[in-house]
Amino acid sequence: MDEAISAAEANRSFSRLLREVREEGRTFVVTSHGKPVAKLVPVGRMRPTAAEARQEEARAALLARLAAQPVIDVGRWTRDELYER
Repeated sequence: MDEAISAAEANRSFSRLLREVREEGRTFVVTSHGKPVAKLVPVGRMRPTAAEARQEEARAALLARLAAQPVIDVGRWTRDELYER
């Protein structure tokens, strides 16, 4: 299970954390103001989560769809036409 550690504590003991991750396979969740912001995991365990995999698939599908659409020339426009006043 991941151990939560504050960003300040992680900053103070970063070398120790890296050693524990490398040698013991431990994982840490770095928090800022009580909210998770980063995760320290051994490199061999850096696999995408199911949600991350779905997100990457959706991104690839969107980019493929955009690449297949033709470019439409709408001509030049003025700044006033871009912004409603």
